[in-house]
Amino acid sequence: MRVDLFDFDLPEERIALRPAEPRDSARLLKVRSGEPFEDLSVRDLPSLLQPGDVLVFNDTRVIPAQLKGMRRRGEATAQVDATLHMRVGPDRWLAFMRPGKRVAEGDRIHFGHDGSSCFLGQLDATVVEKREGGEVLLAFDVSGPFLDEALHAVGHIPLPPYIASKRTDDERDRLDYQTIYAREEGAVAAPTAGLHFTPELFAALDDMGVERRFVTLHVGAGTFLPVKADDTDQHRMHAESGVVSAETAAALNTARERGSRIVAVGTTSLRLLESAAAEDGALKEWSGATDIFITPGYRFRTADMLMTNFHLPRSTLFMLVSAFSGMETMRAAYEHAISTGYRFYSYGDSSLLFRQQT
Repeated sequence: MRVDLFDFDLPEERIALRPAEPRDSARLLKVRSGEPFEDLSVRDLPSLLQPGDVLVFNDTRVIPAQLKGMRRRGEATAQVDATLHMRVGPDRWLAFMRPGKRVAEGDRIHFGHDGSSCFLGQLDATVVEKREGGEVLLAFDVSGPFLDEALHAVGHIPLPPYIASKRTDDERDRLDYQTIYAREEGAVAAPTAGLHFTPELFAALDDMGVERRFVTLHVGAGTFLPVKADDTDQHRMHAESGVVSAETAAALNTARERGSRIVAVGTTSLRLLESAAAEDGALKEWSGATDIFITPGYRFRTADMLMTNFHLPRSTLFMLVSAFSGMETMRAAYEHAISTGYRFYSYGDSSLLFRQQT
């Protein structure tokens, strides 16, 4: 499909630079094909669900994956930034380097060197492999939990480019850019639909008899990359690693058998469920990497509803929601959201989408 079919104009002032406070006070747009849009609040979510419905959350935890460093090549030095996006070994990460032209295979990169004698103020790596689009494979001098600890000491929260271009990250982002149920470290971008949930909202959902299940997809920085191709067939997705436990798979299969609805909280949860599902929608224990790319025409096998924030024009995520609820419906929904003051992107408002009936 032509990528320009998924373009739209978004006023700069619609981009949220901070989340709503409290989190569940964010707005929620109910979108169902053939019905008028409903302007609600995230706090209204329990009233939109039924006893037995199952919410599927991504419990990945964002790590401080934004690194500022110095490339040294003999006597020559150059400042570089790295955004880690996928761990491929105890000491190895794939990363996007900026500017990519400043690094070559074999280069040494020194991160966090600020004159401190403290080990955790420093982190060194070697460029093992250079790929397309500024992507490199980094081998760090430490591995496993020692590397994790060093990243927390040296790294910054990797705010999305549309926020980072307007302000620097701060201590508040270490809380704001993390869901309250995050537990599995490895993401470099938050599963942002889940940022709206609070203990109070969980309690209200419990009172309704709505179930909660968790999957893990470590969101990569590739989620922010624009689609530069003219046609979707020419776009390559970056892989992300994920896990669906046997317990979660069994619970979701049971829910489907009894006629309950599955509600994916976020596009990451939905992409993982679709990657793990058999042709008939049945799920089983699954782990691995997925680069699934969902565009209109795709036949969904798992979720009946999708809770998600508002996405970038020409993005793979806007293509996904257009596949889920219909292109015309989603274009109209985004026009409504823009005209009525909804806040967009990671720290913005939310929507509850019903799957288009085919």
